[in-house]
Amino acid sequence: MSDTAASRPELPDHLSVDPRSPHHVAAVFEHDIGIRFNGKERNDVEEYCVSEGWIKVPAGKTLDRKGRPLCIKLKGVVEAFYR
Repeated sequence: MSDTAASRPELPDHLSVDPRSPHHVAAVFEHDIGIRFNGKERNDVEEYCVSEGWIKVPAGKTLDRKGRPLCIKLKGVVEAFYR
């Protein structure tokens, strides 16, 4: 691997994919990250919070009135990691 653990920023407790969110950290998205939810790796996570134990995922192809995916919150054990 060309990245070393020292060059990666620490993963935050609460992270969002949406750049308008106050929980969006652009430096983290320069690296490939993964989310494990209840022991399974998920690729469709829009937002997560490790300490509160939830993730937000799109609810099918449904969009809100601004054209963004309508998300549902799932509760369980959340683990964020670098691939």
